Amino acid sequence: MSASDDLPVVESLAELTARVERDRGLYVRWSRGPATDLRSVSSKDDLTGVAMPGLSANPLDVEEWWRDRPVELWVARRLHDYAHLPHEKGHGVRPWVLKGREAGRGPDNEPLVTDVRPLCWIDLGVIDEAQTQVARQEQPWGPLRRTGR
Repeated sequence: MSASDDLPVVESLAELTARVERDRGLYVRWSRGPATDLRSVSSKDDLTGVAMPGLSANPLDVEEWWRDRPVELWVARRLHDYAHLPHEKGHGVRPWVLKGREAGRGPDNEPLVTDVRPLCWIDLGVIDEAQTQVARQEQPWGPLRRTGR
C-alpha cells in the first residue's frame, strides 16, 4: 500500500474503459489523493462526522444487467455521476482508480474500501469525455447530487 501520489495518468475514456474490461475490482475515488487518504484509510460521514471503516469509493465493475451495452458508456456514467465532487469538496479533489477490498457500506450505500492499492489518476479531460458521452443519450441524466425539491 503506497501512499505516493506519483501515479500514472489515464488520459482517455477509451484507456480507462480498456482497464475496466481487463481487470475486475476497480473503484474510482474522488479526493486529494492516495498520499492523503492512506494515512488513515477512513472516510468520514459528512452529515454526522463519524469515521467509517474504509475509503468511500464507487465501483467500476460492469453489472450483469448492463448486458452487451457499451462498457465505455458504463464507465462514462460512473464518472459523470460523481463529477460534482471537486466543486463540492474543494480545491485539489481529483478522481483516481484503486483496487481494494470492500469492508462495508457508507450512508449512501457506497462501498467502503480497505487494503487499498492506488493504480492511476484520471485526467480531468476524461471526465469531459464522460460528460459528452452522457449528453449524447436519449434520456437526460443528472449527477447524483440533484438540485430542487
